[in-house]
Amino acid sequence: MKKEVFVLETIEERVRERLIKYLSRDDTGIRKVVLKLFLNGDKFTTGDVYEHLHDTDFDVSYRGVSAMVGLMNTRLGILSIDVTGDHNIYLLKEDYRDIVRNVLDNY
Repeated sequence: MKKEVFVLETIEERVRERLIKYLSRDDTGIRKVVLKLFLNGDKFTTGDVYEHLHDTDFDVSYRGVSAMVGLMNTRLGILSIDVTGDHNIYLLKEDYRDIVRNVLDNY
């Protein structure tokens, strides 16, 4: 009789896979730049991310940046968000710093 084998993925493995898939669809390099910003920085508003991208010569709209950061928050699950002030403030979750660093170093 054949035995079935179930592989239980850890949360870290799922996040790593999602990040790799997310970056594989990054034709311009903008996603990698934003991930590096969060990895190397602290807390950012959508405006902060927009200004950083604008300063690095990416042709993006504020709304486009807002959508991208929002998707990073909901789809990847690697950002925490503070919605108590006038602007949402995003921060890379400490638990995922090493995973993001590893994926970016090897991508």
